[in-house]
Amino acid sequence: MINFEYLYRGLCGMAQAPKASSMAGHLGAAVIAGYFFGEDYPQLDTGVFQGIERDLDRIAGGEESIWFDPTKAGISAADLFKPLPKEEPKASLINSLSQALEANIGKARQSGHNVIFTSIAIRALKSHETYTTPKLVLGIRKLIQSFDRQHAGRGYYGKKRGWLIGNKAPLADPATTPDYESLDAMVETVIDQLIATAAERRRGFGGLFHLINHAAALIELARQGYQELASQGLPAHRQHLRLYRALPNLEEELGKLVASPLDPLEAPYWEKTESAQWGAWLTHRIKTLYGFHTLLPLIDDEAKRVRALEQFRFLMG
Repeated sequence: MINFEYLYRGLCGMAQAPKASSMAGHLGAAVIAGYFFGEDYPQLDTGVFQGIERDLDRIAGGEESIWFDPTKAGISAADLFKPLPKEEPKASLINSLSQALEANIGKARQSGHNVIFTSIAIRALKSHETYTTPKLVLGIRKLIQSFDRQHAGRGYYGKKRGWLIGNKAPLADPATTPDYESLDAMVETVIDQLIATAAERRRGFGGLFHLINHAAALIELARQGYQELASQGLPAHRQHLRLYRALPNLEEELGKLVASPLDPLEAPYWEKTESAQWGAWLTHRIKTLYGFHTLLPLIDDEAKRVRALEQFRFLMG
């Protein structure tokens, strides 16, 4: 198991993220994801949990502060994780987070981070209502609202075209992009996409990391009782998928991807502390480990699950 203290630290990190930037929510969300992964898979070797806790300490310590400029913001990444003032909890405030998400869930926003941050905060607060203090919930609500007018993210299309953002980025042909009208169908599509393209060197819109985490967030919303809201997020997720599928494979420019030879569910894997092929990996490794293992149990086909586990190692490499 992961030490329980990380749950509250992560919530504080999310609640105070608006002081820095909307994308600073990465930090607190990753810490909470690490805690929940340990809660969901308590049977794993203690070496796995020790490795995860080491990374959570690195995140909370400010090692990955690329999401904002601490000098301009006037606050450090480590400061975001400081405890909030003590207040009486008020569980009824939790629904204000889903209400905030209703305003921006209809379109892809920064590779799905509006949904990712909301779902993980709702799970944390619903399972531990003692943390539903007004200042903490208001901070997370502000974080969600900060995505109201944000674009879908950005993608890289090679040296000639460079980076394109929002509505300037191409979309894959809807006729050749899988459609889905249910959460189950979305999960099948995402796992199929992982199997088909995990070895390809695409850059942008969060890659498969965020496509997976966006889907897992919708699943988590439904599990927490917000089925209708989760369904409202399906068109935005498909928009995210079309953006990802339009990205070119830039293996010749960026080099080949390498799959991890070790299983991230086993302790030896966690001796690896850096990635040679992924940026912002400190937060994304943890969040996507959580997201992927939220989706995988929903796949009935055993052979597909095995293949997905194999391809997932390209993200863990």
